[in-house]
Formats: sequence, structure tokens, C-alpha cells
Amino acid sequence: MTDSSTHRAIDVAELAGASAWLGAAMFFVAVVAPAAFAALPSRTLAGALVGAVLPSLFYSGIIAGVAFTFASLATRRGRVVTAGTVGGLLVAVSCAAAQLVVAPRIEQVRAAITGPVERLPVSDVRRVRFGRLHAASVLWLGVAAIGAASVAAGAAASLRRSS
Repeated sequence: MTDSSTHRAIDVAELAGASAWLGAAMFFVAVVAPAAFAALPSRTLAGALVGAVLPSLFYSGIIAGVAFTFASLATRRGRVVTAGTVGGLLVAVSCAAAQLVVAPRIEQVRAAITGPVERLPVSDVRRVRFGRLHAASVLWLGVAAIGAASVAAGAAASLRRSS
């Protein structure tokens, strides 16, 4: 492969990979989580299902984000700050924060609660902490999605320029 055809192949792979990961994240947010809470008999079961699916999304995001970053660095001829490098880092770091920092803390809070979270008084410290950690997890997923969209947009722009 020539240098330009190699760069084009990497751009296509970045566009496909970022689009696939972003699609999986959006499917999870728009379909899986709401369906779990609507269909399962308790919020505890729905939360367990969502909590069992999230690690796959977050670990794949860490791997994909690192791959996007290196792919972008390899094809940008000396430019370090690109949509692909910044977006890739956002995906990797956000998913790592959600999975390796926030998720274990959520599990610690759940372990300290003997029943369903929603049965605790709204002012209970454990319920408040759980709510804040849940919000942090959602935020990190949103930041990762923005990063993946940035990678896809950067790769698409690069493909348009090379056409």
C-alpha cells in the first residue's frame, strides 16, 4: 500500500470503529437501559442488568480510544492535536474513569445498602452518594460519546480531503 492509501485505510477504520462504538453506546442509552427499567419487575434487577452490560461498553471504549489515538498520531504527519487524537483520548480516559473509578464506588455504595436504593429516604447519605455516582457515570459516557463523534468527524473530514 502507498502512504496515501495506508492513511485512507486508517481513516476508514477510524470512521467505522468510532461509528460502531458510538452506535453501541447510543443503543445502550436509548434502548437497553430504558427497556431494562420498563420490562423487569424491579429497579434492582434492571440496575443489575445495566451494571452487567456497562463494563463491556467501557472496556471496549478504553481499547478503542487508545487505538483511535495511535491511529490518528500515525496518520497526521507531525500534528499531535487532531480530532482523532483528542477524541480518542476522550473516549479512553472517560471510559477508564467510569469503569475503573466510578463503577467500583457505585458497588461499594450498593454493598452498604441492604435493600433497593429507591427505598432509602431521599436525604439518606447512601442514596445521595449513589445518585451522584450514577450521574458521574452518565457524564463520563456522554464525554466518551462526544470523543467518538469527534474521531468519526475527523476521519470523515480527512477522507473528504483525500478524495
